[in-house]
Amino acid sequence: MIDGERLKDVLVQYKKDFVPKHWQDEKYKWEALKWFQDNWNIKATDFADMLNRSFSQTYNLLASMNNFPAKMITSFAETAPEDVRSMYSDLFDESKDIYERINTFKLQSDFLLKKYGKGAGQHYQSENAITTYLCLRYPDKYYIYKYSEVKAVSDELGSDYTFKKGAYADNLRNFYSLYNEICEHLKQDDELVNLFKSQLTDACYPDPYLKTLTFDVGFYISRDYSKRSEAESSDAEWYPSPEEYAPGITTAEWIDLLEDKSVFTQSSLEIMKRIQDYGGAATCTQLAAKYGESKNFYNAGSVGLAKRVVEKTGCPVMPKNVDNSRWWPILYIGRYTAKDEKGSYVWKLRRELAAALNRVDLSGVALYAKSKGEGEPKYWWLNAKPKIWSFSDLQVGEVQDYTLYNANGHKRRIFQNFIDARTGDLVIGYESNPVKQVVALVKVSAANDGQKICFEKTESLENPIDYQTLKECPELAKMEFFKNPNGSFFKLTKKEYEFIMDIIRDENPRNSHEEKIPSYTKQDFLSEVYMTDEMYDRLVGVLSNKMNIILQGAPGVGKTFAAKRLAYSMMGEKDDNRIEFVQFHQNYSYEDFMMGYKPSGNGFELRHGVFYRFCQKAANEPDKKFFFIIDEINRGNLSKIFGELLMLIEKDYRGTKLTLAYNGMPFTVPQNLYIIGMMNTADRSLAMIDYALRRRFSFFEMEPGFESKGFKDYQQALGNDTFNGLVNQVVKLNAEISHDKSLGKGFCIGHSYFCGRTKENCTDEWMKSVVDYDILPMLSEYWFDDDSNVQRWKNSFKEVFQ
Repeated sequence: MIDGERLKDVLVQYKKDFVPKHWQDEKYKWEALKWFQDNWNIKATDFADMLNRSFSQTYNLLASMNNFPAKMITSFAETAPEDVRSMYSDLFDESKDIYERINTFKLQSDFLLKKYGKGAGQHYQSENAITTYLCLRYPDKYYIYKYSEVKAVSDELGSDYTFKKGAYADNLRNFYSLYNEICEHLKQDDELVNLFKSQLTDACYPDPYLKTLTFDVGFYISRDYSKRSEAESSDAEWYPSPEEYAPGITTAEWIDLLEDKSVFTQSSLEIMKRIQDYGGAATCTQLAAKYGESKNFYNAGSVGLAKRVVEKTGCPVMPKNVDNSRWWPILYIGRYTAKDEKGSYVWKLRRELAAALNRVDLSGVALYAKSKGEGEPKYWWLNAKPKIWSFSDLQVGEVQDYTLYNANGHKRRIFQNFIDARTGDLVIGYESNPVKQVVALVKVSAANDGQKICFEKTESLENPIDYQTLKECPELAKMEFFKNPNGSFFKLTKKEYEFIMDIIRDENPRNSHEEKIPSYTKQDFLSEVYMTDEMYDRLVGVLSNKMNIILQGAPGVGKTFAAKRLAYSMMGEKDDNRIEFVQFHQNYSYEDFMMGYKPSGNGFELRHGVFYRFCQKAANEPDKKFFFIIDEINRGNLSKIFGELLMLIEKDYRGTKLTLAYNGMPFTVPQNLYIIGMMNTADRSLAMIDYALRRRFSFFEMEPGFESKGFKDYQQALGNDTFNGLVNQVVKLNAEISHDKSLGKGFCIGHSYFCGRTKENCTDEWMKSVVDYDILPMLSEYWFDDDSNVQRWKNSFKEVFQ
């Protein structure tokens, strides 16, 4: 419930201000509703164009200095019109719960931002924007929600409705109840209703249920009424008073002037945007200090703008002898500075000009002046609190924005650091308790815009640097973060930054690209691996599609040799820095593979495993392919080794974040990392591979390559009749093994036993050793219960050498 007497007091003042002060600036809301109703068509062929046209009269309802919901959703519609059409169709479906509709719209916007955002930090589709869409579509039912506004209204009217930051569903329910109650009071005020109707034009939505009028009263309470006494007491300080001088330019006329490039040049718009961002009033000294440029840029720029306004409109000019004092009052009212203000004279935007600025799109106007030349970057230390956000949540190239004010609206600690940082500055990324490590390198991707600053992750550290390691270094004793760690953003001197980077590079060396990496093609692969052209294409296609593959086959088919060269051929070069090789065994564990506690001094410390480090390495170069090769993959306890990675290695879950059991931090397997496993199908001692892992890998059977073109060329180059006879016998042997029901083709003899020879060293002695010490022992194992068969093949091979 609200205090009805308080609302009556508000309405008395609202009615006094309505015609002379308020309506001219605020009637655009009703015009925006009418325009939207006339142009909205969910079935429009060109949905993006229709959406843009429908929003074209909304002005600051859907745009402000640092908030661009209409612009962003329209850009999404240009890229994915059917997705956005579906979003609005669901949002406007009155058969569904309103809170679910709003939340779904936000979630879908998150998806569009990730897929089509092109690096944008946010999509701006907040509760304020989404309730605006609802109000535009159903103006007889909905109001526009804004937390700060409704909170001020509730407090001013002494209501018992509660509003808490973050409790959006409860806030919306209380908001609609509060405004419905206010609306009922307005309907009983005949004087107000008649006054309102007398001002409506054909371009305005008639607002028969007074929903928009209710919202406007709320706006008046939060922006004008609650600050009225303060404003009235301070207006006397400003010069000139309305009685002394007024240019007589209305808000609508200012809007026309703002859109006239011959009057408001680019530099003029920059001045306007910066004064507006500063709070609507500032000295030239304050503007120069915060946004750049010289004091004269703002002084002379304002005078020049005022002269162009006079030339365009013919408005009156101050009857003063001092030239500058004749011109600036067209744009501002002024006063001398107080003791604690920098500069000598404060300019305050005229009310009509300030209102016009709120209704034009200034998103393309630079808030900060461009730096003169590149110059050397500054250096910083950024502290992420894992309970709030983590560097692990970001992929390399992703951007994290950081507000300059906390949830209570207070400035961040060491606020000046946020102001001083510039695009391109270099940042050390540190995570506080429980991680307490330097985990990433970062850069400032966008200097502060008055509300936030943006950081881009440039590198994940495979081997993070512990807090204690840095704390114990005397070279860092005076570091701002170590002297007082309270805060988020700290200065580093160039020497401090370079010292930390030396430690980082000792543990995380960069790949040296001074030596040219040899190229490697499909033809190189086929000449070395002895696989048919068709089989190679099939192999690459399977791995590209699944991202995880197991090469299985008989002994000697060259699985290990082929795996590395498969990686080379898909990379297009022989870059061993992008390949990691491990071999599983019975004692291999998750702690070796991902992370675990290992003895250190008198205790234990958490150490990252080979797969964790390689994932960080791959994430640092997302445009390149990386390959993790696992030999004897079925010899390890796979569920124990992979743990929660069983889900993350799936192609559809690449890039998905999952919280790790050991450190409680998010982790993801990069989308540019391929896994190649190998297993020997002839090893009877191994259990079948874990089914959960089998689902996530494709299995590729590698066969002996005696019939491949590559092997034929190799065989011909040797020109050895004994070698030819030996190969022919092995081919016959493989045919028999393949047809043996107790064996099969997985037990065939591979070609790799016979590779790597030249004419000079392809001797009878070498060939006999292959037969006696490789092939015959294998046959004895295969046919352990059939000595006669083994003897028969022993005789056959002996005949080759006679």
